[in-house]
Amino acid sequence: MGYYPRHKDGDVPANPSFPQMEQETLGYWGKADTFRKSVKQRQAGEAGSNEFVFYDGTPFANGLPHYGHLLTGYVKDVVGRYQTMQGRRVERRFGWDTHGLPAELEAERILGIDDKSQIEGPDGVGIARFNQECRDSVLRYTKEWEEYVTRQARWVDFENDYKTLDPSYMESVIWAFKTLYDKGLAYEGYRVLPYCWNDQTPLSNHELKMDDDVYQDRQDNTVTVGLRLESGELALIWTTTPWTLPSNLAIAVGPDIEYQVIQVEADIDSPLAGQKVVIAAALAANYAKELGENPKVLQTLKGSELVGRAYTPIFDYFANCDADTPGPHAFHIIGADFVSTEDGTGLVHIAPAFGEDDMNVCVEAGIKAVVPVDEAGLLTEQVPDYAGMQVFEANKPIILDLRRAHEEDSGPLARTPKEKRAVLVRQQSYNHSYPHCWRCRKPLIYRAVSSWFVKVSAFRERMVQLNQEIDWVPSHIKDGQFGKWLEGARDWSISRNRYWGSPIPVWKSDDPAYPRVDVYGSFEQLEKDFGVEVKDLHRPFIDTLVRPNPDDPTGKSMMRRIPDVLDCWFDSGSMPYAQVHYPFENQDWFENHYPGDFIVEYIGQTRGWFYVLHVLATALFDRPAFRSCVSHGIVLGDDGRKMSKSLRNYPDVNGVFEQYGSDAMRWFLMASPVVRGGNLVVKEDAIRDTVRHVILPLWNIYYFFALYSGTCNKGAGYLAKPINLSDAEQLSKLNVMDRYLLARTGRLANQVCALLNSYDLAGACEAVSEHLDLMTNWYVRTSRERFWNEEDAAYDTLYTSLEMLMRVMAPLAPLVSEEIWRGLTGGESVHLCDWPQIPETVDAPELVSAMDMVRSAVSAAHSLRKTHGLRVRQPLKSLTIVDDSAAKLADFTDLIAGEVNVKQVKLLASSESGLQLQRQLKLNPKAFTPQIRKATSELFKAGKTGQWQEVADTVVFPEVLVDGQAVTLSGEQFSLSTSVEVEEGQVATVLSSGAVVVLDTEITAELEAEGYARDLVRAIQDERKAQDLHVSDRIELTLYLPEARLVSTRNYADMISHEVLATQLQIEQSPGKEVKIEITAVHPIEN
Repeated sequence: MGYYPRHKDGDVPANPSFPQMEQETLGYWGKADTFRKSVKQRQAGEAGSNEFVFYDGTPFANGLPHYGHLLTGYVKDVVGRYQTMQGRRVERRFGWDTHGLPAELEAERILGIDDKSQIEGPDGVGIARFNQECRDSVLRYTKEWEEYVTRQARWVDFENDYKTLDPSYMESVIWAFKTLYDKGLAYEGYRVLPYCWNDQTPLSNHELKMDDDVYQDRQDNTVTVGLRLESGELALIWTTTPWTLPSNLAIAVGPDIEYQVIQVEADIDSPLAGQKVVIAAALAANYAKELGENPKVLQTLKGSELVGRAYTPIFDYFANCDADTPGPHAFHIIGADFVSTEDGTGLVHIAPAFGEDDMNVCVEAGIKAVVPVDEAGLLTEQVPDYAGMQVFEANKPIILDLRRAHEEDSGPLARTPKEKRAVLVRQQSYNHSYPHCWRCRKPLIYRAVSSWFVKVSAFRERMVQLNQEIDWVPSHIKDGQFGKWLEGARDWSISRNRYWGSPIPVWKSDDPAYPRVDVYGSFEQLEKDFGVEVKDLHRPFIDTLVRPNPDDPTGKSMMRRIPDVLDCWFDSGSMPYAQVHYPFENQDWFENHYPGDFIVEYIGQTRGWFYVLHVLATALFDRPAFRSCVSHGIVLGDDGRKMSKSLRNYPDVNGVFEQYGSDAMRWFLMASPVVRGGNLVVKEDAIRDTVRHVILPLWNIYYFFALYSGTCNKGAGYLAKPINLSDAEQLSKLNVMDRYLLARTGRLANQVCALLNSYDLAGACEAVSEHLDLMTNWYVRTSRERFWNEEDAAYDTLYTSLEMLMRVMAPLAPLVSEEIWRGLTGGESVHLCDWPQIPETVDAPELVSAMDMVRSAVSAAHSLRKTHGLRVRQPLKSLTIVDDSAAKLADFTDLIAGEVNVKQVKLLASSESGLQLQRQLKLNPKAFTPQIRKATSELFKAGKTGQWQEVADTVVFPEVLVDGQAVTLSGEQFSLSTSVEVEEGQVATVLSSGAVVVLDTEITAELEAEGYARDLVRAIQDERKAQDLHVSDRIELTLYLPEARLVSTRNYADMISHEVLATQLQIEQSPGKEVKIEITAVHPIEN
């Protein structure tokens, strides 16, 4: 029946299966190659001037996708589709992250490897086999990824993808390293870094700040130990890492901190009994148990007066100060600005190999670090009593030996004479937040390692400057989380003591007598020096490239590559140029497309991918890497915690696709605060609500249009014609409701365009949702009679508006918009269309203003009815709208009366109404500043007595002063509402515009009778639906009613017949009080 849908046979279903429909659309796209057509039909322009470039954050394919990938993928797809509709050419190459620990950990799991010896040792599997397993594992789930991405209706180019393991990609990576080296921005250093003993490699500082769960609560033992000064006192130090005590080389004090020398009484129960003790004055009270309640203070002095004093080492392993390491300056008190009196004793245990501040202060003091901990986190033979122990496991035996030395005069400390021996003062359990490896989740240590660094400190200020050129969403990220991180950026450790990654292209002489360093940045340079063809840069091949040292006249020393590989974040940060093999190819293209236009990832990447992109862009090109960045929040499980398979606290993604569809999931995520930087709790009922409140209302509009147009012309149907929006004369002849809908739809297209241009996806979804409400609950509902009367203009208007809406919604709901658009037009794809261009002739400011006010008044009246138990079908006497601009509603009083179901609508100016409005102030003390909070009670008193004034968007309290100034509240510190008093038999509400709506609630007998008749109409319509009658079927009807209702209902017989399409209506008395509806005949409309 009729013309719709125009793209396939059959009728538009009333209740379709959206998931099934989506699968059909995905199949159609695949066969029609719609994605590639959408790209190819847009010209790149001269030097690529018309291309829109976004960077696709590459996933690892050795694991399956999760909600985080889903969310980010949807944002990328929305932006890509939108920019394509704006006429831009948007290439969307997919990429794969393939290097680094994720791949190595998977290979270790598969090969049953626990440590490096099982790779490189005599009986190990060898680097070749290990790296081959890494290569195989990283692309294990590519098929599943492709299916997942396709099902979410995300368009990407899998055929021309790039991988970080590709030789061309890796060549660009080593070019970047050499360029940094040549600029003096890559150097080898010896630093204390976060170190994973499980993976046996250092981490960068930024890797500790990416996610909140990097820091986890951990319970450790703290100890306070007294070290014997040469002057006889015990200097008390405190540490949370007892395993570092064998490496103690100094004690740090704050030069300006006040310290006390305390004489502990000999008769108290304390390991310090009879001793003289040095401790910070501010912390002495914390040791009352060990020092006594009122200890005798022998001397008070500044930390600077303690500097230079020597002490006896806790352990004797490094006590030979004549040795070069640690040197003659070890085992002395030194000054350090980082010492505080927040906790501990005010004297800091210094083990330079295991603390960044420790290392820095020891370098200044001329103390060389000792590192008695190997790559696996095991104590070495340098501390033979604990050799082979894992550092955290060594805590207990070290503490035990401290205690044994005092109680039993035995153990390693007993080798030191008793009068010089360290004393265990206190041992406590300590719960603290501690960093863990973000890959293997093991607790980290800090350890001095030799590493290659990017000298970020040399261009840190420039990074801060270039950040100002980036548009961030949310905007506070620019100078907040990202900007602050840049201001404190440290040199970036980029070398990893691992196997699977881009090599650090540095070759060194193996004979220190003939030092030489060579750095390579291309295959050509390597082939020239080593005389072999280079096809792969991975280990072990790259390690086989050796050559004689040109600077060694003996010819014996060789140039060998250092064994480290680059941090996989260096790979990620190289993505913009490495994906196109710059500078070896595509030079013009890259230089005309850098920075990229857009990038998106979760907020933790401000310390990860966003950061390393910005570092390398600044260092290599002196420009930002991207122009705009969406930094979205984190998706959480339905219990508000991190999503966990074991907790099963989130709906299965494929299950959601199968039950509700991808568009529902997309809309739920895009409309949420998560795309504005907030966190989002994913609950299945919220996704279901998206179907109910967005997808279904949209479909119902389409279904209504198709159904009613199909009944026109005695069932032959009506083929709607698009309205020429540039024809002012045609527009002027339209019904006012048609004119309003077209104007609002035009405004929507422009509004969503502006919102998507600024990457406010949630705002765009909100605007569309409001428009759907306008169409369903206003235009269609108020115009239903016109559709029934087969007014061409109504059909043409709804067609034109709905077609425009589908183009606006195409990026936000690509599957359902495709189905509806093709059903309306019979065209190939909405995704091959341009964004709606709205002529100025479409807008009607005065009409829109008036009709928006009409809608607000009607909505307010419905709310009053609901609040006061007055059903909508019950007619009421009158509605009064009070506002100085109420007169502009004069042409719409009949419309308002019909919508609100009142007999009369009155329009009054404020001065004519006699109503008294009262402004009511509510304070929100939680939002007060500390200064204002002092005056809270006074503000409440002033609020109650009316001693306040509205000034613009603020409230001023002239009588309440803080620091001599009248208190001014703004923002969330207060809220205002307006109340109005009306006569008995009336109810009223105040609109946000200040207009007042007054509803007469008195119900006369006549009004009640009409309400009863309208209830009957509703019941008859329900019966028609129950019998599955077509909307155009005529019926013959008999009503059986209670005797008391017969006369009054017969007065409304014509109205009832008209509403329910009854060609014959009989009203009979029922035997009791029940109501019976009997459809005695049905007459379908014939063509």
